[in-house]
Amino acid sequence: MKQQDVHLFVFDGLADWEPGYAVAGINNPRFQLNPGGFRIRTVALQRSSVVTMGGVRIEPDMSLDNMNPAQSAMLILPGGESWDAGANREAVDVAEAFLKAGLPVAAICGATAALARGGLLDTRRHTSNAREYLAATQYQGKAFYVCDDSLAVTDGDLITASGLAPIDFAQHIFKKLNLYSSQVLDAWYGLYKTGKAEYFGALMQAIRG
Repeated sequence: MKQQDVHLFVFDGLADWEPGYAVAGINNPRFQLNPGGFRIRTVALQRSSVVTMGGVRIEPDMSLDNMNPAQSAMLILPGGESWDAGANREAVDVAEAFLKAGLPVAAICGATAALARGGLLDTRRHTSNAREYLAATQYQGKAFYVCDDSLAVTDGDLITASGLAPIDFAQHIFKKLNLYSSQVLDAWYGLYKTGKAEYFGALMQAIRG
């Protein structure tokens, strides 16, 4: 099977930890149903380097205007304070193009507010940091905000998550990409969510089949 690209949008001040579990799992063939079937490609507004909130310098693989959604398996939008300052609007336009083409978009924390401002949450079930956080954007999708204990929500090709939930965010991304078997995914989630050794045993058993 041909290797597919998963595009991670990078920008100055992105919250390093929010996409961390997801991109590591995608790029690491261990435990995968199709080992090495995906690779992470970083995309930015320009090809110039960006510096994350944690001070990590990233040299993007490509610029946003050179990315073809048809050649992508998913677009991941991490959080960061710049979204609330109105930055990265071009990435929202690309996210809209992805969704119109039936391609997955995964957004967490501040990126969910950007999608709300762009009208992409008006008719899709979603979550974020808090109902009040998204309400401040004056978006029209308040009725679709999921009010239960879900820290991440998938509605069709759209995944949204709270900035407090990088593990849940990764779980929904892995499921959408069919990255792992259901047994491996359940054990992985249990292990990283709870830290209980029993889930490590379950993970090893799931790998052995």
